[in-house]
Amino acid sequence: MTDTRTAPWAALILRLSLGILFLAHAGLKLFVFTPAGTAKFFASLGLPGGLAYVTIVWEILGAVALIVGYRPRIAAIVLIPVLLGAIFTVHGPAGFWFTNPNGGWEYPVFWAISLVVLALIGDGKYALKASLPDSRLR
Repeated sequence: MTDTRTAPWAALILRLSLGILFLAHAGLKLFVFTPAGTAKFFASLGLPGGLAYVTIVWEILGAVALIVGYRPRIAAIVLIPVLLGAIFTVHGPAGFWFTNPNGGWEYPVFWAISLVVLALIGDGKYALKASLPDSRLR
């Protein structure tokens, strides 16, 4: 049975932690690897280099949407392809454990599942804009 008193708080904590993780992940691409370096890495994987810039913006916008609670269920779903891309291009071939060279797929899969959970559980407390009208949330 779901505790309706605490579930919105759980969704808020999940939403904030996912948003902060995406900000950190985008920050890594911006400040450590640099956008140009990230584009070069994407190209080395056979992806268009320009996709790196789209990914950085996507991660930042998604993170902000999650943190402030702007349509967080939709933001969570929209961010899943970023992780799927990471899983299938970099982390999947590296094996399961994230401690493997190039990091395994265990962490990005858990992260993607967490986004699915947020999409299913709801917007949570203090959401700026609900993802769905109230009548569809019941």
